[in-house]
Amino acid sequence: MTDTLVIVFVKNITLGTVKTRLAKTIGNLGAFEVYTELVKITENATEQLPIDKRIYFSNTVVESQWPNDYKTVQNGNDLGERMMNAFKDGFEAGYKRIVLIGSDLPDINATHIMNGLKALEANDVVFGPAEDGGYYLVGMSQLEASVFTNKPWSQPHLLTETLQELQKNNVSVSTLDTLNDIDTYEDLIASDFYKSNIKLQEKIQQLND
Repeated sequence: MTDTLVIVFVKNITLGTVKTRLAKTIGNLGAFEVYTELVKITENATEQLPIDKRIYFSNTVVESQWPNDYKTVQNGNDLGERMMNAFKDGFEAGYKRIVLIGSDLPDINATHIMNGLKALEANDVVFGPAEDGGYYLVGMSQLEASVFTNKPWSQPHLLTETLQELQKNNVSVSTLDTLNDIDTYEDLIASDFYKSNIKLQEKIQQLND
């Protein structure tokens, strides 16, 4: 066991349940293909990290993904509660610094994750800001429950509001590079991930012909 932990939140890749905003433009099958690729990127980003990983699936553990790592199912009524419970589990298991990432980031890599853990050597909390006003990474050196309670999930002022509250409570915070996740068709076609993935472009073209 290492004293640092990476938690990955993954939605089970089921037709009609992933990337629903994107699906409105390119259909459920197209959104399914995109999310499948994004999960592969997340697996690659975490695969070689020399630290423990815990993978939290939305509904059911998938044994073929992250085959050698601890896997379980998210527990809680909303995103905040599910994330808080995952952090609680990690701290109770003895980890000293924990970062949590999602699985829909085309540009995530091991460096972002390691930078998050490094920031926790001198800060209580770290965020990786997303361009939509939320965050793609959250890390803690001790549980700060306020991050997860009564927050405007999926709203453009989520991170700003969270940072203001932490500042008011004198919690030290660091932020990483801003990245863009893929929520809409505009996000998708503007991303290098899509522009460089000819196979994915062809699949989506065929599905929408």
